[in-house]
Amino acid sequence: MNSLRALLDGGIPLVAVSFDDSETEPRAHAAKSAGVDVAELRVDRYAATDTAHVLAQVDAFKALPVLATIRSAHEGGDWKGTEARRLELFRALAPQVQAVDIELSSGEILSEVIEAAHRHDTVALVSYHNFEFTPATEELQTVIDDAKSAGADVVKVSTMVRSEDDVRRLASLLLRAGAEDTRLIVIAMGEAGAVSRVFFPALGSRITYSFFGASSAPGQLDFPETFGLLRKFYPAFDERKSAGA
Repeated sequence: MNSLRALLDGGIPLVAVSFDDSETEPRAHAAKSAGVDVAELRVDRYAATDTAHVLAQVDAFKALPVLATIRSAHEGGDWKGTEARRLELFRALAPQVQAVDIELSSGEILSEVIEAAHRHDTVALVSYHNFEFTPATEELQTVIDDAKSAGADVVKVSTMVRSEDDVRRLASLLLRAGAEDTRLIVIAMGEAGAVSRVFFPALGSRITYSFFGASSAPGQLDFPETFGLLRKFYPAFDERKSAGA
């Protein structure tokens, strides 16, 4: 069984850290030693994106569940290639990783990426990012419904927040998702949303994202701070980490 799929349904917060292709081997070892749960490999930020190089980075992180992301420029990523090439890479990655992240807005390749993931028991994470504002609840719920209809195993919603009202709006999505048994990752970006990085898991957000070195999104907390706070507020997380898992 896919190890990440089991972790996602385990009811314990998971911490993901994003990595490019620099100093891969030592960073992979450091991530495992530090207690990172998921390595998000940001292929869109790689210096080279030939298939052999990309798969070599996956192999370096084999001690951890890997989430492969090739973020489109439309949603804040650095991918400069064609959609056809992005699809080729997703198809190559699908049997080698535990999850792939594809944007709901990637209509040209969305269904084919999800199909490739499901063919290999790989988690299909369908994401939505808004770096400008937090839309109305109805619009966000439509995003979630559309992603589920497309075949998402997990839906990720990440929006910029300007106020506590925005944070509460995102929190309401998690409360509704819990009642509907929907797997969600919800992130409130920006300084006002930093609280979401630690407390949204209590409402059912499956993964919180952190970083070593430089932040990859507004409002992220670095890994040591995130890790420490999760151990403080989630006894089951602390127990799992004390056991070395």
